[in-house]
Amino acid sequence: MTAGESPEEPERLPRISDATLRDSAHMAGVEFGPDDAAAIADLLVRTGVELVEVGMVSGPDSKDADLVLATHEAVGPERSMTLLVVRDRRQVARALDEAERLGVRHIMYSIPTSEQHAQLKLDSASPKFLQALARSAISQAKERGFHVTFSGEDGARTPRERLVPYVEAGFAAGADRFRLAETVAQLSPWQMEEVIADIVAIDGSEIEIHSHNMLGMAVANSLAAVRSGAQWISATVGGIGERGGNAPLAELLTSLRVIHGDTRFDLTHLTELARITLRGAGLGDAFQSGPTTPHAFAYELPGQLNHPEAYETLPAELVGNKRELRVRSRLTTALVAWALTGSGLDVDVDAFTPWLVERQERDGRPPLDRDAIRKAAIDFRPVHA
Repeated sequence: MTAGESPEEPERLPRISDATLRDSAHMAGVEFGPDDAAAIADLLVRTGVELVEVGMVSGPDSKDADLVLATHEAVGPERSMTLLVVRDRRQVARALDEAERLGVRHIMYSIPTSEQHAQLKLDSASPKFLQALARSAISQAKERGFHVTFSGEDGARTPRERLVPYVEAGFAAGADRFRLAETVAQLSPWQMEEVIADIVAIDGSEIEIHSHNMLGMAVANSLAAVRSGAQWISATVGGIGERGGNAPLAELLTSLRVIHGDTRFDLTHLTELARITLRGAGLGDAFQSGPTTPHAFAYELPGQLNHPEAYETLPAELVGNKRELRVRSRLTTALVAWALTGSGLDVDVDAFTPWLVERQERDGRPPLDRDAIRKAAIDFRPVHA
């Protein structure tokens, strides 16, 4: 590009989905209630966001059922989308049953595509297995009449020769949209353009970008994806989300206004959205996305604590941060076992965990970190010795 030449504009402005009420479910210690979900969803739609992503379903009796129902009540099922976990055909059928029970119309399948994530979550890194799994899950959902987005979890780290055939297989099976997830932030905007160009070239493709913000480039990478042909951007209010957060909605929409003259959105709701969201998440007004926040390396999933290298753009220690457990009601024996490792405390984890869960409920679900769990174990031992 020569001096003074304007950068190429996107052919069309992006459509926006918001993952605040879904990605926060992966964010350590953050849990929204139904009232928060309804208020956030309503403000998002009034702002001009097309789809409100809410909850995660893996089978019957989803913990997020109340959030999904509250969102449907506030904005209708046509304006919302729910993530379904994919592990095998039988599990997918149970998840679809639950989605139907909740009145979900739009689903998004979460399927890990990088070798590392596929091996960790599916116990197989075979590209043929991933393609078969996606085809099966998508065809099951389309037979039931769902609108289907399928993801490439950790897709931004997935090599082209592995990613493109997977995306082709998903669209051939009838999927409506593909979401590229930059689960582990590592791309520059110009690298993002190259990755997106490979998949928008697929006939009939509709592409969404979902960037994480550990490097502070989630908005830039999202705009680069659109410049390369992506039609959708996924964001979150305040940039909240697991690890370093996601593309922050306010920064994204104001960037679209300033850079591209986009006046489609009512930006007057953004401050109220941030206030309600950060209050409901228990984060306060000072939450920041990126690698230095206390939440950047806080986890509540055992796999993330035991295999941090699969999720982290850079190690916590490199920026003077530390890896930590932070959990409210999603306490499991695996998390308790991790917290007690190296403590020298001899505790029956199978007995201690339900005791601690009960105490958490009684105390109003305060956030627990490793030290709090260890202190609770000391309280537990004399009573149950």
